[in-house]
Amino acid sequence: MQSTNTLRRTATALLTAAALGLAPTALADTGHQGPSWRAAWAASPQSPTAPLTPNWSQQGFDNHSVRQVVRVTTGGTRARIELTNRYGTTPLRITGATVARTAEGSAVRPGSVRQLRFDGRASATIPVGGTLISEAANLPVKAFESLTVTLYLAGETGPATFHHFSSATSYRATGDHRADLSGAAFRETSESWYFLSGIEVTGGRDTARRNGVVTFGDSITDGVGSTPNSDNRYPDELADRLAGAGRPRAVVNHGIAGNQVVNDTTWAGEKALTRFRQDVLTEPGVRTVVVLEGINDIGGSTVDFPAPATPDVSVDQLIAGHRTLIREAHAKGLKVIGATLTPIKGSFYDTPANEAKRDAFNDWIRTSGAYDAVVDFDRAVADPADRDRILPAYDSGDGLHPNDAGYEAMAGALDLDEL
Repeated sequence: MQSTNTLRRTATALLTAAALGLAPTALADTGHQGPSWRAAWAASPQSPTAPLTPNWSQQGFDNHSVRQVVRVTTGGTRARIELTNRYGTTPLRITGATVARTAEGSAVRPGSVRQLRFDGRASATIPVGGTLISEAANLPVKAFESLTVTLYLAGETGPATFHHFSSATSYRATGDHRADLSGAAFRETSESWYFLSGIEVTGGRDTARRNGVVTFGDSITDGVGSTPNSDNRYPDELADRLAGAGRPRAVVNHGIAGNQVVNDTTWAGEKALTRFRQDVLTEPGVRTVVVLEGINDIGGSTVDFPAPATPDVSVDQLIAGHRTLIREAHAKGLKVIGATLTPIKGSFYDTPANEAKRDAFNDWIRTSGAYDAVVDFDRAVADPADRDRILPAYDSGDGLHPNDAGYEAMAGALDLDEL
């Protein structure tokens, strides 16, 4: 996420916080000598759409509080959030926002609610296409702690920039409930994230480290098929594994279900070649990127669900796209790990031609030397008795997406020494 340092209007912050019954936030960081920020959680923005499941993106919000729960993978002494209006059609007015420690469901822990400030103010407007980062909240955060961000949107927002498949529950209430400890007012739920695209932390033992990992890809990075509200996506499992090995590192997830490398889609985000620069290359404190993407380029031209088929992509075109991602990551000093594409036999992408493309692309990943390192997700989840099919114990049920056990196996396939 891009960083912007702002100066707090201290007296206003204290008065407003007292009026709302909130704990005051810390002074803003000033100048370029401020703290080192690290990405702790992320979600890639998408334009409003509802191809598979209902959500609130197309109608947007009006006099609503939206409460969203996320789990960070690294800790610090202070935290700040990133909000986005990347795909909005009008300026987005944020009337107010809070961050707190999660209790249960949509409830938050007493004493942990912090009002967020934006350039010294409680409210802010994000221009069309813009991104906004809050000032630092004086809220110590532990790795793997869940945080609750509540946005109050007093006026009509218009269609909302969002992240479709969150595998987590978000909550909505009518009126201003950003300071509520109870979740009683939040009676509506959604399985998407809205406007919230990142959380960063600073302070603590890891302040000087630039060793975060970005996982970049499609639905199999996004976690489709995992148990909702369990944080069992493969990036989550990787963060858990690193911590369990005594080598803790932030792992942030920039997957979008249905995303393609070389084609834009109406429902699954801009192509990877476009969004990689905005989503990955701006993340602070990152050293390594794991790229798992291409199966939708291969299969998307052969199915008309949930949107019309996309143009055919050859293996050479897909390889060229990956080479571009590698080149751009290297230009930013990032290490890049390439991942083989997982099995598709028995799925809606299963055709002889698609399987031939997958095999050819995986052979390039394994043998070309284009990536700094390779993780063989294909072999990690394939059925030993039928290498073109996902192992039944790892299959979420559609022949394409792993379940929790499959995602754990994927995380286990990464060589921690190569990250």
